[in-house]
Amino acid sequence: MFLTLIQVAFGGAIGSVLRYWATAMVSAPFGTGLVNVLGSFAMGILFVTLSSRTALSPLLMTGILGGFTTFSAFSLDALRLWQSGQTVGAALYVGGSVVLSLFAVALGAALAKGALG
Repeated sequence: MFLTLIQVAFGGAIGSVLRYWATAMVSAPFGTGLVNVLGSFAMGILFVTLSSRTALSPLLMTGILGGFTTFSAFSLDALRLWQSGQTVGAALYVGGSVVLSLFAVALGAALAKGALG
């Protein structure tokens, strides 16, 4: 259990730094949306490729991707848009992020299955 916690902590640190860098390069809310879509895509790939090798899951999936993607920042960005009177923008941001993230995780899984099969 201790090794698993170390993997999650180390991966979380890496993912958080990657998220900070990505959102610094592309300002919010679009940077956060981009991070969520890319993270969902990677999650789809890892979900398929790590299904038989779960030893890396705590580091890669829970740690790195958990630190990289964040719906708390997503929620804050949506709230800020809504509070600033950009109701349509907030709705488009929320709907677009959810739909694109679901598409990205399905695409990642499909591509990984095709590469493995």
